[in-house]
Amino acid sequence: MITFQTNLGDIKIELNFDKAPITAENFKQYASDGFYNGTIFHRVIKGFMAQGGGFSSGMEEKETRETIKNEANNGLENKRGTLAMARTQAPHSASAQFFINLTDNDFLNFKSEDMHGWGYCVFGEVVEGMDVVDKMTLVDTGRNGFHDDVPLEEIIINNTIVE
Repeated sequence: MITFQTNLGDIKIELNFDKAPITAENFKQYASDGFYNGTIFHRVIKGFMAQGGGFSSGMEEKETRETIKNEANNGLENKRGTLAMARTQAPHSASAQFFINLTDNDFLNFKSEDMHGWGYCVFGEVVEGMDVVDKMTLVDTGRNGFHDDVPLEEIIINNTIVE
């Protein structure tokens, strides 16, 4: 279990090491290292997802470790409350950024091992604190530099507890 203590409340996450071993271990390592402490949820789209894990306060991008293999072909689906890895257009480009699905996002699921079908790897789920995640959608968002849907009031992960 991993708990994010945010300025809106606690979010408790259970990782799925059986279906997404590389991704779950990668996330756990970032959490254990304290990497997520002081980071913000930098992209929140009501009815879609809340993304975090890559920027500290003031939208300062954090340096990450190497990228990991996309395990989206693991059978897990982007359902409400699940965590998935964020990435660029390149299928195997995820590192530290993740998102929490605010609704069932079936269009993000694995379809095929090609550029357009890889999808986004689900590796865990919120087991407590989905009400906190839903609170994120109440914050007004806007543009910050090249980024859209940035909360105007920062949503900060103050501390990470790994159990």
